[in-house]
Amino acid sequence: MNGEVPNIKKWVVFYPVYINSKKTVAEGRRISLAKACENPTCVEIADCCNHLKVPNAIEIDKAYPRDFMQRGRVRVQLKKEDGTLWNPAISSTDAPSCRVGT
Repeated sequence: MNGEVPNIKKWVVFYPVYINSKKTVAEGRRISLAKACENPTCVEIADCCNHLKVPNAIEIDKAYPRDFMQRGRVRVQLKKEDGTLWNPAISSTDAPSCRVGT
């Protein structure tokens, strides 16, 4: 990134409710209960992204549209500007392991 401020507007938005085992699919959960965790926070998600060496930014002032009490989201850059992946182990947001019910 060479000291310049990245344009995070194009990064993938990740709300904690997407992986919250306490939520239903109708409430916003996007993965199966077996792979979900209980009440994740933006900071925990950002820590996981840092461990995976994926650029991320926490937006604590944003709210989940279906539930305005759910504050915060994480922006994640899965691909570099040239189209290559930051972490080849994370190939797609639509990977079979990310789908609800699998």
